[in-house]
Amino acid sequence: MQPLTISKLLYHQIESEGSTIFPNECCGVIYGHDEPNRRVVTRLEAVNNEFEEAEKYHRFSITPKDLIAAEKSAAEHGELVLGFYHSHPDHPARPSEYDRVHAWPFYSYVIVSIMKGKPADMTCWVLDEATEQFMQQPIQLA
Repeated sequence: MQPLTISKLLYHQIESEGSTIFPNECCGVIYGHDEPNRRVVTRLEAVNNEFEEAEKYHRFSITPKDLIAAEKSAAEHGELVLGFYHSHPDHPARPSEYDRVHAWPFYSYVIVSIMKGKPADMTCWVLDEATEQFMQQPIQLA
């Protein structure tokens, strides 16, 4: 699987957002473009977690309105919406069953584990359309 290539600055931005929003989940949109051998992240956009307040510590929701705005922004910048990122407060950086059920193929899903308010690990996942299971996508720092 082609790696998700991200700059150190953007990588640290995801970690920082996760730490800032802790103990709730942060979330945002990943923009960029696909190349023959890699998926390149060009920018990120934080989005408000619109899940109900009592569940934000272990769930995130990006509204259809935010997704439409992201697609419009991507088109204006000659980019694609490559996927989404979110944090797992005090949990590993691997997708939950909830994440899997609500995921769509094509998109890269970056998860940052925030343990006791500090970034611990970051992984990326893509939903395989045939098996409906996540496959881990390597993260490559640029």
